[in-house]
Amino acid sequence: MAKVAFLGLGVMGYPMAGHLKAKGGHELTVYNRTFAKAEAWVKQHGGRAARTPKEAAEGQDFVFCCVGNDDDLRQVTIGPDGALQAMGPGTVFIDNTTASADVARELQAKAKALGIGFVDAPVSGGQAGAENGVLTVMCGGEVSDYAKAEPVIAAYARACKRLGDPGAGQLAKMVNQICIAGLVQGLAEGLHFARKSGLDIEQLVEVISKGAAGSWQMENRHKTINQDKFDFGFAVDWMRKDLGICLAESRRNGAHLPVTALVDQFYGEVQTMGGGRWDTSSLFARLEKK
Repeated sequence: MAKVAFLGLGVMGYPMAGHLKAKGGHELTVYNRTFAKAEAWVKQHGGRAARTPKEAAEGQDFVFCCVGNDDDLRQVTIGPDGALQAMGPGTVFIDNTTASADVARELQAKAKALGIGFVDAPVSGGQAGAENGVLTVMCGGEVSDYAKAEPVIAAYARACKRLGDPGAGQLAKMVNQICIAGLVQGLAEGLHFARKSGLDIEQLVEVISKGAAGSWQMENRHKTINQDKFDFGFAVDWMRKDLGICLAESRRNGAHLPVTALVDQFYGEVQTMGGGRWDTSSLFARLEKK
């Protein structure tokens, strides 16, 4: 059992912190920008609620974080009441936020100067993966820091792997999102074509999902797509944030991402339709509207 803080209790962080408490058996202190949400978590799971990241991090062995973007991450780590101010040498900060590789490297350097470990550890698996404790965790950081963090991360992970130096976890998450963008667009176009052709989508997917066209997106999203239901899941607004990170990184490393750039534009159209909080599978709704 370790002393653990968790910063950020959104749709992902809330259940992830719960698994650290229930499955991992760790002593938890939680922080959320809206304090009432931290109080609600404590009422459900036990532990303690803190009013600032600094207060939450004080005396902890590990500090986890899952917030919105680079600016949010800097605020909870090196801001006026940031967690790094309270962490001691030998402790480890594990960042589950999907953010840029640049900010991961920046914060790792600041943490290292204080004798604190830092692992960038973005996750994949969505809200359902977080709730069921079966996320895929892509990590970057020094070998010794990762070795300390991995057994604790296991409380909410189905798969966890170090992929390289600081920033490598975020780069891997970019690859994940690039692949998803193309897959979802392909699925949306395929099911749109099927509907226009008068095919029974349920029967169709029962067949093609067993072959080379099969994917997680097909298995988990075809039913809701066929029902024109998108008011759930990973929001378009967040996907555009992630794809923006991918495209910015590609401009630096010289990678060519024509499909990613196109799908990002399509998601912009979904936002214009009022679907910023819709699931990413709402690319289908854009096609149906045309």
